[in-house]
Amino acid sequence: MVKKWGYDVVSVSDGTQAWEVLSKPDAPRLAILDWMMPGLTGPEVCEKVRGKGGESYTYILLLTGRTQKEDVIEGMDAGADDYVVKPFDQQELRVRLRAGRRIVELQDELLYAREELRQQATHDALTGLKNRAYIRQILADRMHTARRTGGPVGVIMLDLDRFKLVNDTYGHAVGDAVLIAAASRIQGVLGDTDVVGRDGGEEFLLISTRSHEGLADLAEAVRQAVAAHPVVVGQLSLPVTASLGYARLCPRGDADLVLRAADEALYRAKHNGRNRVEPGYIEGC
Repeated sequence: MVKKWGYDVVSVSDGTQAWEVLSKPDAPRLAILDWMMPGLTGPEVCEKVRGKGGESYTYILLLTGRTQKEDVIEGMDAGADDYVVKPFDQQELRVRLRAGRRIVELQDELLYAREELRQQATHDALTGLKNRAYIRQILADRMHTARRTGGPVGVIMLDLDRFKLVNDTYGHAVGDAVLIAAASRIQGVLGDTDVVGRDGGEEFLLISTRSHEGLADLAEAVRQAVAAHPVVVGQLSLPVTASLGYARLCPRGDADLVLRAADEALYRAKHNGRNRVEPGYIEGC
């Protein structure tokens, strides 16, 4: 009957099997449970489903011949969302299932909206990279872990060369296309533990737990990737290069010290001809 109403149905023969199905990550979002079942009862399954937590909500209908008010309260207290008394009317069950589906769909919409807000709060709208606040929070977290474990952590600061000239000559739409292309090229050479964010304008901040040599190799790989070929925007073919500076955590240093060292190295790269990588130095490290 429920299949005829357009639902995909998973049938089980007792409460234990019902809990096995409903405990899976891809559990059905709607459940019709009899109150009395072998193994676990309907209310017992409800309690287990509500106890497992998680964001994905399962709407539960209890189907039973019990009609006393105390039974209704017991079922709802166990975690059921609705209660249908047997013998049930088919159209009533259909309407109640439809209401449950609406609630599940509404919850999905709320979760999607929350994820969209989280994405907007932590990521750059143009490039899709982490934004300045988020990438710097990641840096603080990585440095805290590095001090506790003694592991390496370093940063690379990247600035696209002569980017203002692109905006002034061709307009911001072309400049945006260059930024998007650069972000994609940077991401293409990162390892699993490397992260990158847009630090502002045409500047990018990369964080890595590689060794000193590994950090230098990553910076060079990023430089080559950005400059590998021109960015094509309509009829335009624009060569793009970047200057980079890098520095690693000093045992006595902090995030500001490392960022300052990488930033100074970046400006040396600019001063020394652009399209190059320069190491940063921290006194006493």
